[in-house]
Amino acid sequence: MLMFLSFIFFTALVAVITYYKTKGETLDTNDGYFLGGRSLTAGFIAGSLMLTNLSPANFAGMSAQSYTHNMSVMGWEVGSGITLVLVAMFLVPRYLKGGLTTIPEFLEDRFDPGVKKFVTYLFLISYVLNGLPPTLYAGALVMSQLFDISGILGVSYGTGIWITVWAIGVIGAIYAIFGGLKAVAFSDTLNGIGLIIGGLSVPYFGFKYIGDGSVLKGIGDLVVAHPEKFDAIGSSSDPVPFTTLFTGMLLVNLYYWGTDQGIIQRALGAKNLKEGQKGVMLAGLLKIFTPLIVIVPGIIAFHMYGENYAAPDLVYSHLIKDLMPKYFVGFFAAVMFGAVLSTYNSVLNSASTLFCLNVYKPVFGKNKTDAEIVSKGKVFGSIIALISMLIAPMIMNAPQGLFQYLQIVNGFFNVPIFTIIFIGYMTKYVPAIAAKVSLVFFVSSYAVLQLIIKPELHFLHQLTILFIISCGIMLVIGKIKPRETPYVLVNKNVVEITPWEYQYEAGVIIIAVMLSFYVIFSKLGLASLNFQGLQKGLGLLWTITALLVISIRKYRQKSKIEKRAEA
Repeated sequence: MLMFLSFIFFTALVAVITYYKTKGETLDTNDGYFLGGRSLTAGFIAGSLMLTNLSPANFAGMSAQSYTHNMSVMGWEVGSGITLVLVAMFLVPRYLKGGLTTIPEFLEDRFDPGVKKFVTYLFLISYVLNGLPPTLYAGALVMSQLFDISGILGVSYGTGIWITVWAIGVIGAIYAIFGGLKAVAFSDTLNGIGLIIGGLSVPYFGFKYIGDGSVLKGIGDLVVAHPEKFDAIGSSSDPVPFTTLFTGMLLVNLYYWGTDQGIIQRALGAKNLKEGQKGVMLAGLLKIFTPLIVIVPGIIAFHMYGENYAAPDLVYSHLIKDLMPKYFVGFFAAVMFGAVLSTYNSVLNSASTLFCLNVYKPVFGKNKTDAEIVSKGKVFGSIIALISMLIAPMIMNAPQGLFQYLQIVNGFFNVPIFTIIFIGYMTKYVPAIAAKVSLVFFVSSYAVLQLIIKPELHFLHQLTILFIISCGIMLVIGKIKPRETPYVLVNKNVVEITPWEYQYEAGVIIIAVMLSFYVIFSKLGLASLNFQGLQKGLGLLWTITALLVISIRKYRQKSKIEKRAEA
């Protein structure tokens, strides 16, 4: 009973605070509903990015992979640090300068309306098949285990998952469809605080259990008992080989953080470029530390339960029930519920945005008011919410585990879209036909590889090869049949676009933190219990980092003095 009460209390608290903080916001205009009125500051952007990304799929899926293998899966988390630095420096300025509401808007300006439609449909299909259903399923997986839904209702495990999926889906749809982006972003920040507290509590209680009441002893005992588990480099047989960090993983991360509408919409809602860059970089820094809450618990589970746990995707929720006090389980369940709603709401809001502005408005909405267009977006959101609730429980049958399923299927949509956006920004004369040919080639080739040929080569390496070939195709077509006029990015003066002064220092520090994690979780550090080598490696890394930061600051000061002299 205490668990249920704490769950209801925290969930209701977030809902009430969000309601009063966003009450009176304008939600019947495009910018108001879809971009939070372009008023989001760095803290809201970072918090919303983190919570949208940190769904139960991360907690359940990544803990499962560290339980069965090692920490090599942390590439998705830690590698996001450098990705978000690149997004903040190179993509966010271009997006805000162009006054974008959706990413396909850029593709229409750069290529033509046909490319915009093609990519919009790809986005929508990816959301319906691989954005919403895994989020609902992962949430149902955790919530049904924590509250023993099948036991309480006296139904089978599968039926319990179906019931939980629909409960989460209905609540989330109401929240997203009637609240708009600002309600989502504000509640994300509150839930984000709870998620950090709850997420850190799992390894805390785990270390305390292993160390017989001492957290530090527990950490030491776990590392000494299983040093091989703390190897993030891994081998070619791991689900995420280290080599993929420099190939397909970088491309997938650039797509996800830089072009996925459900994610980048937070940055598009920034009040100015400075806040947008700070928010995205702060998210990059925070993202590097997430292995401590989504991956380390899997190693704790390996130590506690042994290597023969029948369903690895369930070890995380099992840990929560076994380690936490009942009142805290309810609080953490509420936080996880908030994380599910955040990701689910964000994708629904983004899908509605794309449908309204890129599908409905150009064809049927020419004489419609913003309020009428927004209302159609709510109807569309309801329809795809229902479809996703029907698909989600079927993921129970995925043979390779939840997280790996998610990444492989994403390959049909993510890198193909990123490819044409990349070439679109990097060139001026590549025509629209090149983008269309590239999309068809990439998607069809990846489908043949995954569904027919099924090569042993890792799917992330496959994506890299297809990316290189597709870029080559676009560049060749651009040489043979270039645009008549060069593409020029026009400043639409929607928000103030003065860049953040300290972006380069911040970028260097974030990359250094990322590299530090790889030094720590490798044979240079914990994986070989080489503590002396670890100290030397980190000392050298941070000495170089300090020198770089000092050099950047001196160069900027020198540039300021020279500009003043010229003036």
